Amino acid sequence: MAEIGKSTMGWLFGFKLHLLCNERGELVNFCLTKGNVDDRNQKVFSVLSKNLFGKLYADKGYISASLFEMLFNKGIHLVTGIKKNMKNRLMSV
Repeated sequence: MAEIGKSTMGWLFGFKLHLLCNERGELVNFCLTKGNVDDRNQKVFSVLSKNLFGKLYADKGYISASLFEMLFNKGIHLVTGIKKNMKNRLMSV
């Protein structure tokens, strides 16, 4: 069941736990995936963003035009930082 995957911290063998918390740090939703599943996987975000609206704050690792578009179509605004090599601009839909 467990798989080999790579993260920003290096290689791992096991699972990834994806958590969604509200502004008070309370757990809203979670998803457990194999270690080789991309953090920006749309199926994972479909599960996490169920019954969610408004703004979703995430780190730079979640920058993806297709993910932004999927969430935007559900009424969710994905807010991330920018990477060092990026220009500070809005993502087009």
